Amino acid sequence: MSKTVLIVDDDPTQRRILQAVIEKSGFSTLQASDGDAALDIALSPDGQKIDLMLLDLVMPGRGGMDTLKELTQKRAELPVIVLTGTGSIDAVVGAMQAGARDFLVKPASPERIIVSLRNALEINTLVREVTRLKKTKSGDLTFDDLIGNATSMRSVVAMGERGAKANIPILITGESGVGKEVVARAIQGTSERAGAPFVTINCGAISENLVESILFGHEKGSFTGANTKHLGKFQEATTGTLFLDEVGELPLDMQVKLLRVLQEGEVDPIGSKRPTNVDVRIISATNRDLAEAVKEGTFREDLYYRLNVFPIEIPSLRDRKEDIQALLDHFIKRFNAQERRTVRGASNDTLELLKNFDWPGNVRQLENAVFRAVILSDGHTLQPQDFPQISGLSPLIPKQETAALDISETEALDDNDDKFDILDTSGHLRKLEDIERDLIQFAIETYSGHMSEVARRLGIGRSTLYRKVRDHDIDVEEKKSAQK
Repeated sequence: MSKTVLIVDDDPTQRRILQAVIEKSGFSTLQASDGDAALDIALSPDGQKIDLMLLDLVMPGRGGMDTLKELTQKRAELPVIVLTGTGSIDAVVGAMQAGARDFLVKPASPERIIVSLRNALEINTLVREVTRLKKTKSGDLTFDDLIGNATSMRSVVAMGERGAKANIPILITGESGVGKEVVARAIQGTSERAGAPFVTINCGAISENLVESILFGHEKGSFTGANTKHLGKFQEATTGTLFLDEVGELPLDMQVKLLRVLQEGEVDPIGSKRPTNVDVRIISATNRDLAEAVKEGTFREDLYYRLNVFPIEIPSLRDRKEDIQALLDHFIKRFNAQERRTVRGASNDTLELLKNFDWPGNVRQLENAVFRAVILSDGHTLQPQDFPQISGLSPLIPKQETAALDISETEALDDNDDKFDILDTSGHLRKLEDIERDLIQFAIETYSGHMSEVARRLGIGRSTLYRKVRDHDIDVEEKKSAQK
C-alpha cells in the first residue's frame, strides 16, 4: 500500500508540481491550501491514513510554523518536512526545533524532494519499531501494536481485550508460529498488570528433572548442586504474568503441582519448610489438542479445565491472508533497519506469490522468508526469485559478481567495449546526452534488462533511470528480448 503525503501550500501551481513529482514516485497525495485546512485533515479520524506532511512555512492565515507547533502537540508521530522560500538559518532552526524532520528550499529538485520524503518515512519507521520493542521489553505492548487487521484476528483482539480486564486464566491455542506469545504480551499490556514482570517458560524445552526447580524454585542445599537459593518462575513473575508456553508438554507429576499452585495461590520450593504466596496471572499456550490429550491420558482433566477457563484461538496465516501485505511491509522495514538495506516493498507478482503460499510455519516462516529475501535482493523491490524456496526460482546473481567468468562471458564483455565512444569521427567530444544514452543502453544490455541492477550499477535511482530511458527513447523491451 502506497504512503500518503499531505501537501500544504497556498500556491495551487506549487501544489500541482509537488503532486506530480510525489505521485510519479509511487506515493499518494492529499492537498490543503492553508494551515487550518491541513490541521482539519490531519487531526480528523481519516487523518490517521496520512503518513507524512509537506508544509509551506509562509502562508496567509495560520502560517506553517503555527501549524507545525500545534501538530507536534497533537500528532507528534506524524513526520513533517517544511518548505521555505528563503532558507534562512533562523527559519530552518526554528522549524527543526518545532519538530520538523527536514526542510526543503524552494525550488527543490524532484530527486531532493523524494529523498527527503523517503528518509523521513524510514526514520519514522525506525522510531515506531524501537517504541514497539521497548513496549515488548517493558510489558506495555498492547493490541494496537499488533500487525494486521484481518477479520479472523479482530475476534482474537476482542477476546483478548475482554480477558485482559479480569484476572482469569487464559489458554491460547493455535499452530506453531502464529504469534501466541505476542498475543499473551498484548493481554498483559492491556491489563492492570501492564509494566509488571512478564516471565516466559517453554514447558517443552526443559528436562523433566529440572522442571520443579525452574517453576517453583529451591532452597540452598536442598539437593546435590543446589549451592544457592533459587527463585522459581512463579516468584519471578509475582505481580505480573507467567506465560506457560507449550503447557501440554508438562510431565504428569508437574501437572499435579501446577494445579495446586493455581488452586491455592502458593508454591512449595524444593527444600523449603513453608509455602510461599504468589500473585501471578497465568496465561498458557499450546499447539496441541489438549482435549484429545486428556482422552489419551497424557494431560490431567482437572488441570485442563483449570487452564481452559477463557480460551482464545489464533488463526493460521493461511486463514488471514489479507494480513500478509501488512506483515510483509513490517518485516521489510525491520530488516532494512537491522541490516542497513534499502528495500522499499515487493512487486505485485511477489505479493501474489506470497498470498498463494500455504505457510505451514505461519507468521514465523513468513518472517524468516522475508529476512532471507531482503538479504538476497539486489534492488529496491523484492522479486519472486528472492523467495527461491517458495517460487522455485534461482536467486538473480549478476554475472560481474560471480567468482569467475568463463571465456564466452569475457569475450561478450570485450565485444561490448566499443559500444560507445567519447569522441566523434572528427576527434571532438561527443555531446554529453549522446554519451549518456549509449552508456545506459550498454548497461541495459550488459545486465540483461534487469533495471534494478542497472540503476544500482549506474548509481542512480530506479525512477531516475526510467525517466532517462524515456528521455532518450530507449526501448527496454527490445533490449530484453535481444538477450534471449
